[in-house]
Amino acid sequence: MTIKKIFAIASAKGGVGKSSITAGIAIETAKKYKVGLLDADIYGPNQHLLFEIDNKKPQIIKKNEKKLFKPVDASGVLINSMGLILDAEKAALWRGPMLSGAIKQLIHSTDWGDLDILFVDMPPGTGDAYLTIASEIKPDYSILVTTPNKLAINDLLKSIELFNKLDIEILGYILNNISNINFESNLNLIDKFNIKKIATIDFSNDIYNFDPNKTHKFFKDISSLIESLV
Repeated sequence: MTIKKIFAIASAKGGVGKSSITAGIAIETAKKYKVGLLDADIYGPNQHLLFEIDNKKPQIIKKNEKKLFKPVDASGVLINSMGLILDAEKAALWRGPMLSGAIKQLIHSTDWGDLDILFVDMPPGTGDAYLTIASEIKPDYSILVTTPNKLAINDLLKSIELFNKLDIEILGYILNNISNINFESNLNLIDKFNIKKIATIDFSNDIYNFDPNKTHKFFKDISSLIESLV
């Protein structure tokens, strides 16, 4: 099992559209490459809902006497998520060590096979999950997602600081302008970190009402950037 490149998609603030953007990039990239998607948000997983596979479970297989999850294939993307493993109505009431253990299980107990790219949909915040993922799989790159909102950008700065401390290269940030309002002045807060803006995505019904079977034009340029690094 080899994975050529791992990309962490992150935002410290929840509700900025990170999961939808991650799904869209993964679908676009999977048109040319073998792609996996790890939903690392243990408390609020969404990828199984976005890909409309919430009625499926990962198959359990055995390799070298070890039980492994076989990721679910959807829209050409191999996916594993706690949302596929836990019952839909159950909440994960886990403290830090249990959270880290669940993430480790998703990482090490999934038979990804040989992948060109693994995307990791990071949970909001900057806590244990980041440290676990950094130590267990060490992403090659990170991409940040924010809205133009002042609160989201202030939280984004925490993600920048954390990825710098973890020595994970930040490719840049995606501005998800879900309100189609000009808040460009708030972006000045990011300038001191010399982090480039990869793309601006204005509000779109295609993304808001996410359809995994539909091509989203917004993700082509972002996908091309990622492909250039594989």
